[in-house]
Amino acid sequence: MSLMETLLRRITLDGPISVADYMSECLLNPAHGYYTTATAIGAEGDFITAPEISQMFGELLGLALVQAWLDQGRPAPFTLAELGPGRGTLMVDMLRATRAVPGFHDAMELVLIEAAPRLREQQAAALKAHAPRWLPSVEDLPQQPLYLVANEFFDALPIRQFQRDGDQWRERRVGRAEAGETGAATALTLGLGAPAPQPALAHRLDDTRDGDLVEHCEIAMVVTEAIAQRIAEHGGAALVVDYGDWRSLGDTLQALRAKAPADPLEHPGAADLTAHVDFETLCRAARACGCAHTRLTPQGVFLERLGISERARALAAGLDGDPLDQLIAAHRRLTHPEEMGNLFKVLGLYPAQCPPPAGLEK
Repeated sequence: MSLMETLLRRITLDGPISVADYMSECLLNPAHGYYTTATAIGAEGDFITAPEISQMFGELLGLALVQAWLDQGRPAPFTLAELGPGRGTLMVDMLRATRAVPGFHDAMELVLIEAAPRLREQQAAALKAHAPRWLPSVEDLPQQPLYLVANEFFDALPIRQFQRDGDQWRERRVGRAEAGETGAATALTLGLGAPAPQPALAHRLDDTRDGDLVEHCEIAMVVTEAIAQRIAEHGGAALVVDYGDWRSLGDTLQALRAKAPADPLEHPGAADLTAHVDFETLCRAARACGCAHTRLTPQGVFLERLGISERARALAAGLDGDPLDQLIAAHRRLTHPEEMGNLFKVLGLYPAQCPPPAGLEK
């Protein structure tokens, strides 16, 4: 039975499902989920993340976390963690850049949070020299200083969508289309539930109007709280890199299939589903745990502050021809405002009594 058939049967029996439930099934269904069955990342996949574009990205993030470790007195032991490590490329680059820092590797316990068995296998091969261990959830992270990176992790967490209706909200839900409604008898469609209060969205009544659509990611709050609690109580720092903005407004759910945009409802399990990150949600969760957060900073600005141009010039010194052209293109793609430089944002979490991570401001 295909995932489409499974979803249609569930909807027929139980009624329409939330967008969050739909995303969860499409991405992580054990038999048909995108991350459990597809080759998602890299040249042969549907998308390429910043670490796959250039080693410079991971090197600079690694050095930023090392500086936070040094600023906080070189705590030992500590957890070095990554959420959604993909093929392990980012962590490989981070560890290569930090291996010369006295005591850092000796004190670290490398932990990866990864739900997909297929990706765990790739991470194990890439990082076998560093003896990583995998945990099912951030809530399982050790209660000790935590230095963490999350690159394009929060955008794949399941979101719920709500349309404002007076002082209440109607949840957008995935249901079964009537025959002829979309030209296919078995197609999925989006509809709206009944109006109801949503206490988690009370703060959005000030900046929205009737009919406006907002997105809310409950699991993002849970994840952030677990990270922030450890940093606030034990020390450490977290770097969150993703696309989005301070607040979400409008429908940002999107699908990518065969390297091209697709209808999110058309090929469940065969397309990557993401949504823009509402960074205010992460900051509210961090503050509730007594953890400080930085200003939201464009990725290009962050990387330039860390010295990406100087690093690019050092790498370019021994290159010419195609390798040099590729390096120049990678630098532009990571930093230019018209490419990833402005679309992607960086948020830092850190103990209130400590300086913010390098490249970021209070």
